[in-house]
Amino acid sequence: MKATLEHFTQRLQALSAAEDFFAYFGVPFAPAVLHTSRLHILKRFHHYLRTQPAPPEGDDATLHAHGRALLARAYDDFVHSTPREEKVFAIFTVLDGCRISLAAVRGALPSQTPED
Repeated sequence: MKATLEHFTQRLQALSAAEDFFAYFGVPFAPAVLHTSRLHILKRFHHYLRTQPAPPEGDDATLHAHGRALLARAYDDFVHSTPREEKVFAIFTVLDGCRISLAAVRGALPSQTPED
């Protein structure tokens, strides 16, 4: 099992673009959803891989099916929600409900002096 899991992990590490993951696992996707939420989906997929243990007696096909189900679940999270609502990245948690006025932003900018 350990060799099989290591092999599976190596195959995942060889993938780079979100489309590569979807093609590898054969998960259908809407280009608009993937374009808007690709990093969020992959981050959620990685979270699911860390928190959902692999089947104890998994061969290549079992591990592939497990990964496919987790990627489909991560994708589905963003089909029915938004990145802001899902709060995958810390910035969405830290700034939730925080409002900054345009006047405050302008006040933080260095003053502009006209050139002569």
